[in-house]
Amino acid sequence: MKKQIISLLIIIFSLISFHTHALEQNWKPAQDGDKIILIRHAKAPGGGDPKGFKIDDCKTQRNLDMMGINQAKKIGKLFRKKKIKIDRVLSSQWCRCKDTAKYAFGNFKEFSALNSTYTPPYDQNEKQQIKDLKKYVNSWNGKGGNLVLVTHYVIILAITGETTRSGELVITDKNFKVLSTINTF
Repeated sequence: MKKQIISLLIIIFSLISFHTHALEQNWKPAQDGDKIILIRHAKAPGGGDPKGFKIDDCKTQRNLDMMGINQAKKIGKLFRKKKIKIDRVLSSQWCRCKDTAKYAFGNFKEFSALNSTYTPPYDQNEKQQIKDLKKYVNSWNGKGGNLVLVTHYVIILAITGETTRSGELVITDKNFKVLSTINTF
């Protein structure tokens, strides 16, 4: 029985060690720089936006809860801990994305190509937004830093084919080829 317990503990510790190593490897592309880091906004309870929401009025939108605020802060801490160089942070104009960018990184600029296309009338904008996003990234020169894009599930899915959880990072090259993903929860 004692040998079985020891064997089980060895297996568990090996799996934890492998998982930790895999997580460290996931950060490597971002540590190398000149990558695109797409971040789905941190935890904001619910789905979509309430009927009649206004893009310039946060009180009418689905916003970060305390878990989401803490998750956004954790994202910023992870970037600092992993020594991820940032050239620029761009955010969707939705309040939950702007708050994620603010709590994680402090400084950011709004970029409408990152806006959600989940509900009408914004769903009509997806093709143009993806085109604008690709054009921006194509002309971007990070000079060793990374381009951080705080956006929505639908935009990340459209540009990379990846499904994401709240606060998840998708690291790509300039052609949006996925190099790694990192779950921050």
